[in-house]
Amino acid sequence: MAGPEHYKNIMARLDLSQKLAILSDAARYDASCASSGTSRRDSRDGKGLGSTEGSGICHAYAPDGRCISLLKILMTNFCIYDCAYCVNRVSSNVARARFSVDEVVTLTLEFYRRNYIEGLFLSSGIIRSPDATMQDMVEIARRLRVQENFRGYIHLKTIPDAAPDLIEAAGLHADRLSINVELPTDASVRAYAPEKDPGTIRKAMGEVRAHRDARKDRSHSGKRPPKFAPAGQSTQMIVGADGATDATILGNATRLYGDYRLKRVYYSAFSPIPDASAKLPLVQPPLVREHRLYQADWLLRFYGFGVEEITAARSDGNLDLDLDPKLAWALENRHLFPVDPQRAERETLLRVPGFGTKTVNRILMTRRHRTLRYDDLRRMGAAMKKAAPFVSLCDWSPGALTDSAALRARFAPKPLQLQLI
Repeated sequence: MAGPEHYKNIMARLDLSQKLAILSDAARYDASCASSGTSRRDSRDGKGLGSTEGSGICHAYAPDGRCISLLKILMTNFCIYDCAYCVNRVSSNVARARFSVDEVVTLTLEFYRRNYIEGLFLSSGIIRSPDATMQDMVEIARRLRVQENFRGYIHLKTIPDAAPDLIEAAGLHADRLSINVELPTDASVRAYAPEKDPGTIRKAMGEVRAHRDARKDRSHSGKRPPKFAPAGQSTQMIVGADGATDATILGNATRLYGDYRLKRVYYSAFSPIPDASAKLPLVQPPLVREHRLYQADWLLRFYGFGVEEITAARSDGNLDLDLDPKLAWALENRHLFPVDPQRAERETLLRVPGFGTKTVNRILMTRRHRTLRYDDLRRMGAAMKKAAPFVSLCDWSPGALTDSAALRARFAPKPLQLQLI
């Protein structure tokens, strides 16, 4: 394992732009989020820098010219761990770099002053020890908040093995904390990241939740305690690196939402690493699987679906990659359709393909005063191309379309003609 002198020698050979190129590229594997949900904080009073208001974090630029939403970097991609699925594991042959605390603070402020960013997303490999790495990350957030009076959004990827007081300090300065569960099951974590303990990860997530809960109530003197991670906590789950089905993934995500009151579970499609030392069972799943998991997650959280319902369309427990999960469910449950938007309950309307929550709310409000027609639904935002076979109105009937054998083909992607040359 490389020692401190090795790290110093490498860092001495790299200038700041070279470090930024390496560490912003390495951060692409970390799922990030916008600043929605945090406390209201801005600098319109002439004090401080940055804001968490408006349209969210935007206008940061990666080295290849892509516009990204925030300054998203690793503090370092050196790591003492050897997780089989991670490109930055200790045995991986990748270019390495490390920012100092001063460099991250300077980059954040300079990028903000140039109107490139509104905040910072900071993650890191583990260097020296979990505590030493977490201490540097906390110091970056503290310097930005306390010394520089930076009021923009800060998201820290927290290290679960770090001391509880460091995690607590992180939550006092950051808007959002995230602690990665890594893989969908504990067995997979033990198999492919044996240096990480699933129990330690959950314990750290529980501590974040406890700190947030403890700061919601006023003290006996009537004062509110300092806010702790006001935008909540999230987690990231790598999908496709093990054999977990979508039913298993979504079931575990549902439990995480309930146990730790997460704001978001991020699903990250596994990208195989071109390194012979990485021995994982599956090839890369299509990115569409990641997209379908996000759609299914939304249905579980806001549309009243259960995991068993969403994943019942296929016998292997996976989502249909050709259709969005709600449409796939509707096609498997045609006996429940068509429904009448003029009379159906809210829970039923939420299950109609092409109806979002805003559309359903508009339907419920409008139908009190008038009879709904086809064009009314379209003006309310309904995607009628999807919804038409599943609804009946005073001026529209799907007829035999709902039970048509060709209905799935109407929505499935068209086959592509592959070129031989």
